Amino acid sequence: MDTCVYQIGNNLYVNMTNRCSNRCAFCVREQSGEYEGYSLWLKEGEPTVEQIVGSIGNPAAYHEIVFCGYGEPTYRLNEMLQICDFVHICHGKTRLNTNGHGNLIHGRPIARELAGKLDSVNISLNAPDEAEYNELCRPALGGAFEGMLAFARDCKNAGIRCWFSVVDCIGQEKIERCRAIADSVGIPLRVREMIHNE
Repeated sequence: MDTCVYQIGNNLYVNMTNRCSNRCAFCVREQSGEYEGYSLWLKEGEPTVEQIVGSIGNPAAYHEIVFCGYGEPTYRLNEMLQICDFVHICHGKTRLNTNGHGNLIHGRPIARELAGKLDSVNISLNAPDEAEYNELCRPALGGAFEGMLAFARDCKNAGIRCWFSVVDCIGQEKIERCRAIADSVGIPLRVREMIHNE
């Protein structure tokens, strides 16, 4: 059965779509349709807002409600914002884990729409320049690397708490180059461990 929410630790993750503008070489979805025992590949179509809200239950029971699944959550921007409203009414917190392509996906800047809806945004940087980003993340959209950086700047300027993340598998030298990019944008960098779906 498809899973539209799944819990890891004190966080509840919302799995909204299979659609993604990247095909990252390190992504867990490239390894399996399941993660941590959950079936995350949505075979029965994208869940409705009502289905997701019903599956969340009480948002305040979790540290955060995190929009992060097998696809890029900003493909379902309107639905995500509706769910954010529900979470906040129930005194919960929201976070978006994104590849930063939301502006490119929708053909407009979206950060101001996210402000006040998302408590924080984690933007996957993952590479120190466009060529290496294209090789590692294999984006379907043109200008993906610069588009991701522009989205990050927009989030910062909109007053959204945000940070970049990279996966440790890229190596220390590239991590430090990514840190320099993050510093130039004025957004913190976090290094996360590569997920192995065993």
